[in-house]
Parts: sequence; structure tokens; C-alpha cells
Amino acid sequence: MRPLLHPSIEDITVEGILHALSDPVRVAIFSNIVAQDCSHNCSSFLTVRDKAIPKSTLSQHFRALREAGLIHSERRGVEVYNTARCAEIELRYPGLIRAIINAHSIQSKLGAKARKPTVKKADRQKAANK
Repeated sequence: MRPLLHPSIEDITVEGILHALSDPVRVAIFSNIVAQDCSHNCSSFLTVRDKAIPKSTLSQHFRALREAGLIHSERRGVEVYNTARCAEIELRYPGLIRAIINAHSIQSKLGAKARKPTVKKADRQKAANK
């Protein structure tokens, strides 16, 4: 098996972090890893944002997160476990990850509200006229 490569903290860039987290699936995966504060195996994310993710696609998402320096991956037998590198990144770029995770949380809440069924104006007028 090929070794899993992780950039040193000095090689992690803001641009790399933002690029890796520009994908909705990757930012959802990373947010979940950060929120749980423990290692997760890749199979924990076969469903992200209510969508099934093929294993091959999932491995590409984890590779992008790893190469950006956001996660540390460790092989344990046939499984790969991932942990966030937030403490290291916080030392290099104070507040960056927290700001991104907070923004993603706000966006997710707003998106959930947008997906809720809405009552059309015409339906409200009909109900008011009854």
C-alpha cells in the first residue's frame, strides 16, 4: 500500500484550505470530523447531506482534505481513520478553522429553512378569506 502523505504545517496554505473546503461534501465531512473531536473511518461518511457517496469518490474527498492539511489519516488494518488537525492549524492561522466551521453551520441552518415547505401567498389569502 502507498503511504499516506501529509503536508507539514509550514506547507499548509489558506488557499489550499479554502480550495479543499469549497466542495459542499468535503466541508460537510470536515465539519462532522471537527464536531465529533475523535477519529472517524472513511466508511462513516458513505452518506453525506442525505446523499450516498461512492467509496471511490469518498476516497478522493479525503485525499483532498488530507493534502490540504486539514486532516490526518492513519491506516488501521484495512480501514483508514481520520482526525482533524485543528490544533496545528490554529497555531498557524488563528481563528481560521473556527470561522469557516461557524460560517458553514450558519449556511446549513439557512439552507434547512430554505428547504422547508413554504406557504404560497395565494394559499394564505384563501385561508384568510375562509
